[in-house]
Amino acid sequence: MSAMDWTALIQTERAGVAECVHFGAVAVVNAQGRLLASAGNPRRLTFTRSTLKPFQALPFMESGGAEHWQLDTSQLAMLCASHNGEDRHVAQIDRLLAVTRLSYKRLQCGCHTPYFVELGVKGPGAPYDERHHNCSGKHAGFLAYCVQHRLPLETYLSSDHPLQQAIVRDLMRVMDVSASEMAPGTDGCSAPNHALPLTQLALGYARLAAGSHSPIFGESLAKLSHAMRSHPDLVSGSGRNDEAFMRIGRGDWVSKVGADGVQAIGSVSRQEGLAIKISDGSKPALFAAAVAAMDQLGWLDDGQRQALEPWRAASILSVKGQPVGMRRAVFDLQRQRA
Repeated sequence: MSAMDWTALIQTERAGVAECVHFGAVAVVNAQGRLLASAGNPRRLTFTRSTLKPFQALPFMESGGAEHWQLDTSQLAMLCASHNGEDRHVAQIDRLLAVTRLSYKRLQCGCHTPYFVELGVKGPGAPYDERHHNCSGKHAGFLAYCVQHRLPLETYLSSDHPLQQAIVRDLMRVMDVSASEMAPGTDGCSAPNHALPLTQLALGYARLAAGSHSPIFGESLAKLSHAMRSHPDLVSGSGRNDEAFMRIGRGDWVSKVGADGVQAIGSVSRQEGLAIKISDGSKPALFAAAVAAMDQLGWLDDGQRQALEPWRAASILSVKGQPVGMRRAVFDLQRQRA
């Protein structure tokens, strides 16, 4: 891959002078795998980061884990979450761990300062532990799978563990990707993560949105998509992009952001998926590009367009709140012929 994979997506200006240009790539794919639109190289190899979480839950769902542990939609949403570590999130982690009778100390995600601190949202206060880690729901789901299938708990993050092997197997199937098209890596929570073409990530979200209409894993994807759209506050939290996007989508969008500038969104009514990667990892540029792409695709009505304006962040403000510059999309999606 090279710099030629990227195209300019978002530009910031101050006093009419271009200041920053954020490059990236966009892919839009339907549930049958057809590329509909793109910017830059839509097959750019991209680490999926937390956008992978719904698909990392597939072995759990396909083996009857939700029924075995009698999980409701709140707990299923947590399997897919990058949460703030607010009280409501920790309470759900406690419920997930309670059914397996495991201590939070079994979680191997580590501990970081919860997102609610950075966002200025009221939270439980220190000390923090593994339950406050934004990926603790995914890890609790990993442990539940291991307990159900009597698999080793100590090594559940090893790439050769049966759970991680099952995740790779299901990932290849749902995203129509071969082993040669993927690259293994490790996420910030120490779990295996995978880089794959941006088109295939978009395909995954098209199928997640399609749910029961997906040509593969329909029932499991339908349950995960429904849980995420029903509980966007659990998938992310107060002041976060995914909660806002899914609420504004009024049940039509399933959205998940990942670290370092990756986001994927599926439209239920259209059975289409959108995946974006910003090369420098800028969150404001990522969110602005996502809004611009959805707008170009015709996904937005007037109310949604207005509600998403804060995420387009067209006006750059000083510390005192005065407009000092602007942020704008500088790309046009290239439509593919049928």
